[in-house]
Amino acid sequence: MSTGFLSAAFLRERDAALAELMDDPLCDPRTLDRTYAAFRVLNPVVAGWRRTYRRVIRPLLSADEERTLLDVGSGGGDVARSLARWAARDGLRLRVTGIDPDPRAHSYASALPPVAGVSFRRAWLEDVPERFDIVVSNHVLHHLDDVAGFLALSASRARVLSLHSDLARGRAAYAAFSMLSTPFFPGTFIRADGLTSLRRSYTAAELRDLVPMGWRVIPQHPSRLLAVGVARA
Repeated sequence: MSTGFLSAAFLRERDAALAELMDDPLCDPRTLDRTYAAFRVLNPVVAGWRRTYRRVIRPLLSADEERTLLDVGSGGGDVARSLARWAARDGLRLRVTGIDPDPRAHSYASALPPVAGVSFRRAWLEDVPERFDIVVSNHVLHHLDDVAGFLALSASRARVLSLHSDLARGRAAYAAFSMLSTPFFPGTFIRADGLTSLRRSYTAAELRDLVPMGWRVIPQHPSRLLAVGVARA
């Protein structure tokens, strides 16, 4: 490893100037599609949505009344599809809408075999006029500089709950991902963009300083943060 990585100053501050390769509109489309496909394997390991579904989302669902969920920045659609499948297996009624402004992400997600109760739109959050019971996002916060504005907007679209999951910046997480991702996901942007994402992400203390009043920031294992906002009655 480089002396820069070993330096105590490394990752001390968020590096918002870095850009992920997959965000480049001119990036190789085949590599991008392989990256979207790899998220189906990677996210269950690192993102913890199964646990968040069981502990936070499932108690809000019903077998009799349909609930609605908006997945903001849905990318390849793996989180939206997983949430819908888990709810269906539990006998609960959930309709999931995934939105992403990137036409490449929308095209990829829309082309996958359909999952009952899941639909996708090419849209920004501000372009969605209706409200949903639950609003979620995965790995969106580290892309943002105006986190408070995004969370406030998401809360305005949520009847019950907003929850946004992202990476927590830290040297241990960076070292672990750097080493463990090396043999896997060839021909994708996973390793390079994962390391960039960690350098762009927030610490728990930083995120707590940014979230609107009434929001909670909950550290999760491994090296994750969950920003949670409960809708006011």
